[in-house]
Amino acid sequence: MSEELAAAAAVLQQPHVKPTWGIILGSGFAPFLDAVKIIRSVPFAQVPGLARPSVQGHRGVFHLGEIEDIPIVIAEGRLHTYEGLSAVQATQPIRLLAQLGITHMLLTNAAGGVSSQFPAGSLMLIRDHINFLALTGSNPLRGPLAPDLERFVPMGNAYDPDLRTTFLRTAAELHIPLAEGVYAMVGGPSYETPAELHFLRTIGAEAVGMSTANEVIVARQLGLRVAAVSCISNSAFGPEAGSVTHHAVTEAVRSRVQDVVRLVRAVLPRCV
Repeated sequence: MSEELAAAAAVLQQPHVKPTWGIILGSGFAPFLDAVKIIRSVPFAQVPGLARPSVQGHRGVFHLGEIEDIPIVIAEGRLHTYEGLSAVQATQPIRLLAQLGITHMLLTNAAGGVSSQFPAGSLMLIRDHINFLALTGSNPLRGPLAPDLERFVPMGNAYDPDLRTTFLRTAAELHIPLAEGVYAMVGGPSYETPAELHFLRTIGAEAVGMSTANEVIVARQLGLRVAAVSCISNSAFGPEAGSVTHHAVTEAVRSRVQDVVRLVRAVLPRCV
């Protein structure tokens, strides 16, 4: 597997770009790229052994570039298990970015607000997660293991405490409302029933989505420092629950992308 990933990473590598940050852009986050000095772009389809996204809004393109003169690599779009992929297949982009030498990972996503603390339009910094897929056996660490990797990965501080502090302090300085919360990952692609949403609230989830948590598991196995930001695209509580569409989700996220851009541009120089 490592040889295959090394070969795939070679498709992306540029001799003068050594990215330190990897960023995954979730649904609606494509305008983030306007803030990036892009040096090289490679579609997922040109990377050997990698699946192609089939979800609207997930183009499936890797971009090597810079933000504030800091070298980064961005995945414009992600893979999901509900596209018929295994958890291992869906998280291959994380392993691929790690092959490029990154040390930090920022994950973004669109999520439903399960708690009234996070209405539509909020930004939530993920403090912890509840991963229903992994708890029921769809864990991205299942199967053959590379000899240099740990199978039993601790997840106590999966979302790096120092990075979270930096994000929160920086957001406060920029007057960008940002609070921490717990993210629940479900399988999708159907949205949750009212009974399921009630259950999620009861167990302490504050946002719900169909990605990210499995990617965090892989990133932590690889020793990456992880931060994640959810854009709450819809209220999954009260009378609005159950009426969401994918188009509405992506449009809601677009309205907050510039705040995420401002935040990232300020945070990255503080973490080099």
